[in-house]
Amino acid sequence: MTTPLACLAIVALLPYLCAWTGGYFRMRQFGRIDNKHPRQQAAQLTGAGARIMAAQANAWEALAVFTAAMVIAQLGGQDPARAARLAQVFVATRLLHPVLYALDLDVLRSLVFIVGLGCLVGLVWI
Repeated sequence: MTTPLACLAIVALLPYLCAWTGGYFRMRQFGRIDNKHPRQQAAQLTGAGARIMAAQANAWEALAVFTAAMVIAQLGGQDPARAARLAQVFVATRLLHPVLYALDLDVLRSLVFIVGLGCLVGLVWI
Protein backbone atom coordinates (compact mmCIF):
# COMPACT_ATOMS: atom_id res chain seq x y z
CA MET A 1 0.00 0.00 0.00
CA THR A 2 1.37 3.42 -0.92
CA THR A 3 1.75 6.16 1.68
CA PRO A 4 -1.09 8.29 0.23
CA LEU A 5 -3.44 5.29 0.26
CA ALA A 6 -2.46 4.47 3.84
CA CYS A 7 -3.19 8.10 4.71
CA LEU A 8 -6.57 7.79 3.02
CA ALA A 9 -7.34 4.69 5.11
CA ILE A 10 -6.47 6.57 8.30
CA VAL A 11 -8.62 9.55 7.35
CA ALA A 12 -11.48 7.15 6.55
CA LEU A 13 -11.29 5.68 10.07
CA LEU A 14 -11.28 9.03 11.89
CA PRO A 15 -15.06 9.67 11.75
CA TYR A 16 -15.61 6.27 13.35
CA LEU A 17 -13.08 7.05 16.07
CA CYS A 18 -14.96 10.28 16.75
CA ALA A 19 -18.26 8.36 16.83
CA TRP A 20 -16.88 5.90 19.38
CA THR A 21 -15.57 8.77 21.46
CA GLY A 22 -18.98 10.43 21.15
CA GLY A 23 -20.49 7.20 22.48
CA TYR A 24 -18.33 7.52 25.56
CA PHE A 25 -19.61 11.06 26.12
CA ARG A 26 -23.21 9.97 25.53
CA MET A 27 -22.81 7.22 28.11
CA ARG A 28 -21.17 9.61 30.56
CA GLN A 29 -23.77 12.36 30.17
CA PHE A 30 -26.93 10.26 29.86
CA GLY A 31 -25.99 7.00 31.59
CA ARG A 32 -26.79 4.97 28.48
CA ILE A 33 -26.57 5.07 24.71
CA ASP A 34 -29.93 5.44 22.98
CA ASN A 35 -29.46 3.22 19.94
CA LYS A 36 -33.04 3.78 18.77
CA HIS A 37 -32.56 7.57 18.50
CA PRO A 38 -28.78 8.10 18.47
CA ARG A 39 -28.84 11.39 16.56
CA GLN A 40 -31.43 12.91 18.85
CA GLN A 41 -29.40 11.90 21.87
CA ALA A 42 -26.17 13.19 20.31
CA ALA A 43 -27.88 16.52 19.57
CA GLN A 44 -28.52 16.90 23.32
CA LEU A 45 -24.85 16.53 24.25
CA THR A 46 -23.12 19.49 25.85
CA GLY A 47 -19.49 20.46 26.32
CA ALA A 48 -16.77 18.15 25.03
CA GLY A 49 -19.35 15.59 23.90
CA ALA A 50 -21.06 18.11 21.65
CA ARG A 51 -17.71 19.24 20.30
CA ILE A 52 -16.58 15.69 19.51
CA MET A 53 -19.81 15.10 17.59
CA ALA A 54 -19.10 18.29 15.63
CA ALA A 55 -15.59 16.97 15.00
CA GLN A 56 -17.12 13.76 13.67
CA ALA A 57 -19.22 15.71 11.17
CA ASN A 58 -16.13 17.66 10.14
CA ALA A 59 -14.17 14.41 9.75
CA TRP A 60 -16.77 13.07 7.30
CA GLU A 61 -16.54 16.29 5.29
CA ALA A 62 -12.74 16.17 5.30
CA LEU A 63 -12.79 12.55 4.12
CA ALA A 64 -14.78 13.48 1.02
CA VAL A 65 -12.51 16.37 0.10
CA PHE A 66 -9.31 14.42 0.84
CA THR A 67 -10.53 11.53 -1.29
CA ALA A 68 -11.17 13.88 -4.21
CA ALA A 69 -7.76 15.52 -3.76
CA MET A 70 -6.05 12.12 -3.66
CA VAL A 71 -7.81 11.02 -6.87
CA ILE A 72 -6.74 14.24 -8.59
CA ALA A 73 -3.16 13.81 -7.34
CA GLN A 74 -2.99 10.18 -8.44
CA LEU A 75 -4.64 10.63 -11.83
CA GLY A 76 -2.72 13.84 -12.50
CA GLY A 77 0.57 11.98 -12.30
CA GLN A 78 1.89 14.26 -9.60
CA ASP A 79 5.21 13.71 -7.85
CA PRO A 80 4.53 10.72 -5.56
CA ALA A 81 6.98 11.84 -2.87
CA ARG A 82 5.44 15.31 -2.64
CA ALA A 83 1.91 13.89 -2.64
CA ALA A 84 2.94 11.49 0.15
CA ARG A 85 4.35 14.34 2.27
CA LEU A 86 1.22 16.44 1.80
CA ALA A 87 -0.97 13.44 2.65
CA GLN A 88 1.05 12.75 5.81
CA VAL A 89 0.79 16.34 7.00
CA PHE A 90 -2.94 16.28 6.25
CA VAL A 91 -3.32 13.14 8.38
CA ALA A 92 -1.43 14.81 11.22
CA THR A 93 -3.80 17.79 11.07
CA ARG A 94 -6.82 15.50 11.01
CA LEU A 95 -5.57 13.58 14.05
CA LEU A 96 -5.06 16.83 15.97
CA HIS A 97 -8.34 18.42 14.89
CA PRO A 98 -10.79 16.37 17.03
CA VAL A 99 -8.46 16.52 20.03
CA LEU A 100 -8.28 20.30 19.84
CA TYR A 101 -12.04 20.42 19.22
CA ALA A 102 -12.79 18.33 22.32
CA LEU A 103 -10.40 20.43 24.42
CA ASP A 104 -12.15 23.60 23.23
CA LEU A 105 -8.94 25.07 21.81
CA ASP A 106 -10.72 26.85 18.97
CA VAL A 107 -7.86 29.05 17.72
CA LEU A 108 -5.40 26.14 17.54
CA ARG A 109 -8.09 23.96 15.96
CA SER A 110 -8.68 26.58 13.28
CA LEU A 111 -4.95 26.92 12.59
CA VAL A 112 -4.62 23.16 12.24
CA PHE A 113 -7.63 23.17 9.93
CA ILE A 114 -5.99 25.84 7.75
CA VAL A 115 -2.78 23.81 7.49
CA GLY A 116 -4.84 20.78 6.44
CA LEU A 117 -6.68 22.88 3.89
CA GLY A 118 -3.32 24.01 2.52
CA CYS A 119 -2.36 20.35 2.08
CA LEU A 120 -5.54 19.74 0.12
CA VAL A 121 -4.84 22.71 -2.12
CA GLY A 122 -1.31 21.45 -2.56
CA LEU A 123 -2.50 17.98 -3.57
CA VAL A 124 -4.75 19.46 -6.23
CA TRP A 125 -2.29 22.15 -7.34
CA ILE A 126 1.00 20.22 -7.69
